[in-house]
Amino acid sequence: MIYLDHNATSPVRLEVIDGLIPYFRDFSGNPSSVHGAGRGARKGLDEARRSVAKLVDVHASQVIFTSGGTEANNMALMGVASQFDFKGHIVTSSIEHPSVLQMCDLLESRGVAVTKIAVDSNGVVDLKALSAALTPETFLVSIMHANNETGVVQPVAEIAKICRSAKVLFHSDTVQSVAKLPLTLAGTGADMISISAHKFGGPKGVGALVVDNHLNLPGMLLGGGQERGRRAGTENIPGIVGFGIAADLVAAEQGELAGKLLALRNQLESKLSKALSELIVFGDKVERLPNTTAFAVSGLDGETLVMHMDMAGFAISAGSACGSGRTKASHVLVAMGYEGAVGQSAVRISLGRDSASEEVDLFVRAFVRTVKNLQKMSAPLAI
Repeated sequence: MIYLDHNATSPVRLEVIDGLIPYFRDFSGNPSSVHGAGRGARKGLDEARRSVAKLVDVHASQVIFTSGGTEANNMALMGVASQFDFKGHIVTSSIEHPSVLQMCDLLESRGVAVTKIAVDSNGVVDLKALSAALTPETFLVSIMHANNETGVVQPVAEIAKICRSAKVLFHSDTVQSVAKLPLTLAGTGADMISISAHKFGGPKGVGALVVDNHLNLPGMLLGGGQERGRRAGTENIPGIVGFGIAADLVAAEQGELAGKLLALRNQLESKLSKALSELIVFGDKVERLPNTTAFAVSGLDGETLVMHMDMAGFAISAGSACGSGRTKASHVLVAMGYEGAVGQSAVRISLGRDSASEEVDLFVRAFVRTVKNLQKMSAPLAI
């Protein structure tokens, strides 16, 4: 199997596995305990927090460990909304991850006004619409840094300026962009960013919400007072240690890896476009993640293409893993204006650090062959 679905999850790196195993075996104490076993676990927790903080250039105290990007997004929105007694106004975009959009729906049901601003045909947020949407009641803007389906990168620095001018808090879901683009909390201009370890070689089930020093979010999980009272519950020490190791690894590789991934993506798109004149690449006129390409061949079903490519030995997706199994275009492509056959035929390729030029060539040949075969099967019979 040639794995080309790294935006869904990236395989855990061997260095991470080797590093976290001792925390199942030798340092298995509760990090809140004062005995030796507990202190060993605490040491791993503290070192991992510093590593994640270093990756996005913040102090370790600003890192709140969570179960992943979904919880981090939920914590950011619910935490701020609770401080405003669930009154006021939130602005987000129409292409956010479901963990943001569904939380906004929940907050709206509790009395918070929500505005979902549009994007253009390239999937970029309309900054004029954002500025116009802000009101004196707006307390939070939540807009992702890079889209998980198309890879399109949003102008978060400009969004941050608009928010600062209006004295509104800004949260950005950076789950897909951390480790694929050089990224710091200060560089985004956001007050909070969300991270997930399994998107860059760490374990599943662990992530972080990184907060600016001026924020004092209330605890969403109450109990033992872990994470400075902001998330109670015994910490997932092996997962967090693996998160820290992955953060150290990608921090050392970022610049070189981005260049490699961009070259591979360009190779893939160029060869596919030459072989399939009807190919549509989403967001190809704007900045995208270097590893991500989403494209369509109108008239063919995306899920069918995914299944045929799976049988051919390639793991790809028809968009977000969170929306797999759908029978219509994703909300992201609908927001970009692709509601019909084009949107339904979309597939996504997301490359990783182990992806190779030879694998790209093998994929292109197999994909083109699959498209041609499916087109022949769907062509009307001559009478």
